[in-house]
Amino acid sequence: MKRILFLLLIGLMAALVACGGDSAPESLTAIRLPMGYIADPQYAPFYVAVERGYFADEGLALEFDYSFETDGIALVGANELPLAVASGEQVILARAQGLPVVYAMQWWQRYPIAVASLAAAGIESPADLVGRNVGVPGFFGASYVGLVGLLSANGLTLDDIDANEIGFNQVESLLTGQSEAAVVYINNEPVQLRDRGEDINVIAVADSIDLVANGILTNEQTIAENPELVQGFINAFMRGLRDTLADPDAAYEISKKYVEGLDDSRRGVLDASLPLWEAEQLGRTDPATWQQTQDILLEMSLLDAPLPDLEETYTNQFVDSAE
Repeated sequence: MKRILFLLLIGLMAALVACGGDSAPESLTAIRLPMGYIADPQYAPFYVAVERGYFADEGLALEFDYSFETDGIALVGANELPLAVASGEQVILARAQGLPVVYAMQWWQRYPIAVASLAAAGIESPADLVGRNVGVPGFFGASYVGLVGLLSANGLTLDDIDANEIGFNQVESLLTGQSEAAVVYINNEPVQLRDRGEDINVIAVADSIDLVANGILTNEQTIAENPELVQGFINAFMRGLRDTLADPDAAYEISKKYVEGLDDSRRGVLDASLPLWEAEQLGRTDPATWQQTQDILLEMSLLDAPLPDLEETYTNQFVDSAE
């Protein structure tokens, strides 16, 4: 009797497999994606694209890796990972070190760095920064590059201000009077300060100079050997980005599933991020912006010489072909 039941069970399983046939989903290609920051509402386009199956539609399964930006760039440069989120200036610096990375999509159309101050300090324009104590998270990364770019575009240098390293404590530094102004991400610390009822002034770097902000990074080998993977990724992410811009309320609700402890108090982060992503054609990057970014890196002596192949640092081919 047991043998008969066993054979019946085997037959039933075989029939189910046969019925599943062509409709059974193909196995997905797993991608670990370094994000460069902690889980946050600013990643809503990714969360939307995963939740609504856009990556699965492209045969991809995404794993979010909230590790440091430089770690992700190194892994993509070594072809240990195919994709990462990275800022444009870091891509140029990586190419200068011989890493064959390529920027495949410009997600953030406006550089997100700004200088914030309490309104009482009277710092309303870049010229007002002269002689002021300006807190900088560190003399590295996008915050530092953005500050120098802002000063340079307004005929100033670091010698014109009193720049001090404060770590990522901009809000406390301003509220305690340690800093008269602080370099911030325009969609983060200003939101926190306003939520506390503070009257503040914000000077956006993007109002003075156009620098390449965060986007999608890949490498030369992946583009040469597996362009379909890059195209599929861009297709899915673009759908998530369009959905987020069209319906931020739904995107924020979806984000709550991916950001532990997220409540409505962080909604301002997403609202402040949306204008930074908008463009006539989402995702496209401008060669002139790359040139300006390289010029600032040269001025800062972070780059010894211009890249001989700056135009190979980025591509619009996947954005232009995106569905």
